[in-house]
Amino acid sequence: MLSQRRPARPVRFDDPAHNAAYWARIDRIVDAAPPLDDTQRAVIRTAFSQPAAREAA
Repeated sequence: MLSQRRPARPVRFDDPAHNAAYWARIDRIVDAAPPLDDTQRAVIRTAFSQPAAREAA
């Protein structure tokens, strides 16, 4: 997988080592996941383009 720039991460745990381990685990899970296909991307875009989703945001 190409290296992608990831956004700044929120602090989940007070202990910096625990927080780093948590985000390292999330990165491994994301990197192992298959890429989304065009249909899946369309469903996500549609969900976020709905008026109710915009109001909730």
